[in-house]
Amino acid sequence: MFIQFTDILGAKKRIDSFIRKTPFEYSPKLSESLNAEIYLKLESCQTTGSFKLRGAANKILQLTQEEKSAGIITASAGNHAQGVAYIARALNVDTVIVIPESAPETKIENTKRYGVTVVVKGKDYDDSERIAHEMEKQTGRTYIPAYDDPMIMAGQGTVGLEMLQEESDLDMVIVPVGGGGLMTGVATAVKGINPNVKVIGVQPQVSKPWFEAFYQKKYIKEVFGDSWADGLTGDISASMINDFNAVVDDMVLIDEESIQQAIFYMIDKHHLIVEGSGVAGIAALISEKIEVKDKKVGIVVTGSNLDTKRVKTIVDKYVKED
Repeated sequence: MFIQFTDILGAKKRIDSFIRKTPFEYSPKLSESLNAEIYLKLESCQTTGSFKLRGAANKILQLTQEEKSAGIITASAGNHAQGVAYIARALNVDTVIVIPESAPETKIENTKRYGVTVVVKGKDYDDSERIAHEMEKQTGRTYIPAYDDPMIMAGQGTVGLEMLQEESDLDMVIVPVGGGGLMTGVATAVKGINPNVKVIGVQPQVSKPWFEAFYQKKYIKEVFGDSWADGLTGDISASMINDFNAVVDDMVLIDEESIQQAIFYMIDKHHLIVEGSGVAGIAALISEKIEVKDKKVGIVVTGSNLDTKRVKTIVDKYVKED
């Protein structure tokens, strides 16, 4: 399953006309507060509000005409769903997407707007994935994985490619980690350009299978809790562990309070709405989980699809009346 740097270069050419080259912006406020040079790769500004569009595009564009004609199916907590739906509409491919009942309403409604069939079923992502695979067998559709697929990883890796093309002398890249596809792709791209860049992954404490797999060097079955970083929770594919560990330098954990603080930080200091999964790297920095003093650091800000009710909750919690 291991991907090569050339796979990412190929993906970049393939998907360029379907994605937005997102900003890689210097953050004066973070840089000043941390005595470092901090840049934010704003995939929250991607066409569908998330980096997931990249992997979905790379995968679907490589399907045969027969596979496209038979239709596709996937499971997603929301961002992968929107990426698949966007490309499916662009290519006129009949699509079914299974979304868990726990998914934010904004992600469900945004997916429906692309004209795909949305099935809200399953208590969590893992349950929805199981249901989607059952439907795949029944209908003959092609399943589009969310992370554990070389074409998906190569597409996600274009995020890292763009970062290093703009700032080739980064000391460190920080990446939120859920299924591991983004991290594997980004780390492969980064190391392909500059092997000396340190690549660090971030997971929430309530769902840390990659943290355990990195340090234990094996798959460990976990019980997962709910998180503000809902896109980073859930099980992983044991088949990815060797490839993941080969390109990742370290993993850290963040708590729920730091995630909420980071969401508010982006609203207050950058005037940007970023979902909990998207601020994981920022949460790791403001909670002092990673030492970045005097370093040049790139952080992947993965998505903007935060429910309005959650925005209100954060603002009400942290904005103090005079």
